[in-house]
Amino acid sequence: MLLRPPWRKAIHILWVLLISQLFWYAFTNDLIKQYQVRNIQTLNFRPISGPITNPLMGWAPWATIAESQQPHTLVYADLTWREFEPRPGVYDFDAFEKKHQFDRWRAENKRVVFRFICDKPGAEKHMDIPDWLFDAIHGSGDRYNNAYGQGFSPDYTHPQLIQFHKKAIQALGDRYGKDDFFAYIELGSLGHWGEWHIKVDSGIRRLPPEKIRDIYVIHYIEAFPNTFLLMRRPFTIARQYRLGLYNDMTGSFESTNEWLNWIAKGGEYDQTAEMNALAPMPNAWWTAPVGGEQASNMSNDELYRKNVDQTIALLEKSHTTFIGPNSPYEMDHSRSLQSGYDRVLERIGYRIYIKQVQMPWSIHIGKKINISVTFANDGVAPMYYNWPAKFYLYNENGKISKIYPAELDLRKILPGKAYKISFSLPLDRLKQGTYTVGFAIMDPKTNQPAVKLAMENPRNDRIQELGSFYINAVTGMLSR
Repeated sequence: MLLRPPWRKAIHILWVLLISQLFWYAFTNDLIKQYQVRNIQTLNFRPISGPITNPLMGWAPWATIAESQQPHTLVYADLTWREFEPRPGVYDFDAFEKKHQFDRWRAENKRVVFRFICDKPGAEKHMDIPDWLFDAIHGSGDRYNNAYGQGFSPDYTHPQLIQFHKKAIQALGDRYGKDDFFAYIELGSLGHWGEWHIKVDSGIRRLPPEKIRDIYVIHYIEAFPNTFLLMRRPFTIARQYRLGLYNDMTGSFESTNEWLNWIAKGGEYDQTAEMNALAPMPNAWWTAPVGGEQASNMSNDELYRKNVDQTIALLEKSHTTFIGPNSPYEMDHSRSLQSGYDRVLERIGYRIYIKQVQMPWSIHIGKKINISVTFANDGVAPMYYNWPAKFYLYNENGKISKIYPAELDLRKILPGKAYKISFSLPLDRLKQGTYTVGFAIMDPKTNQPAVKLAMENPRNDRIQELGSFYINAVTGMLSR
């Protein structure tokens, strides 16, 4: 009988142990994977319908109003040069802010849509530039009395006008360009009502050519580097600097479609007969807002009842974020138009919601929890300011256990596109129990939750509940 050498027996045993270990590893690894799959909960949500009053969007009534019958987070304030600078280098901020109730709006945490004006047609003979400036440009300009009203259209090519304009806009920037109280600035400065058009058929000289107009735009860009600037038409400089746009004929079928055609195709600027002064900007709304007021030649009844479907369709094509100052802030006593107002408010601006959340059902004490959140936008525009956001952990008693900053860019949550973020939250020093995850977009002025997401929420503090998980104190790989 042959006996195996001891070393061969040892090798055999080692092979048996190794194969057993590999089988055990494969078995336990499969169990871990199965557990990890079973331990992930997927929560799906749907957007809600109906109007939502959120910051930086919606109605923007006159800042001078005593009250509005419609909810709003924006107000509109314009300022003529004559009001602003009564003497060279003397800027009357106090009168401007008092007239437009800035203390009130700051206290109510509302933001401003602003426009600076050199020529506002009126019922009587007047000028909207200061007398000293009229003298400085030697009266260069045109007095008019036409279908728009009476006023004075200055010579926008005059070097002195350009020089003093830069100083005036810089003074405004020094005062209001440090935060987002001035949320949107409509340019402004050139033409009747600052709308970059002149009624030339009444004998008024035309607006200046592009190289001069662009100087005025640069004044704003330099003075307000952190504020969204909007132009009445898609000029080439608007595309170059990725500016926003505004339409002061919102709701008018013919005028709005002409404006949309400028945005889609560019083309001639009819005020100066420059063939390529307008540039295609069909996706400008991805990065900069679109606003404007409702058409003044149409009644609220036409806009919000008879033609409300048309109004909504035009707003959706325009990707409108706000409407004002001409807007339905004065309620008709019958309330017959309120449903139309609500339908329009529902279809402008952003409507951010959370489409899906994935996170574990349970996790062990001291671990980090991995969470994925998919955002969506049921509106027609993004939220253009990247306000800070936070995640909250609530214990079983509803008290805050932890607050974490959220790393995301709200500006990237575009309509029709999912935006997913994944992150880990450390759970150190938390006890065993059930915890609820919350999410909120914070107003940087108040550091409080400020945006209502377009989804159901059991809370009323604008902190959105996302789901719950269990922290387990029991050790063991597969325990829950």
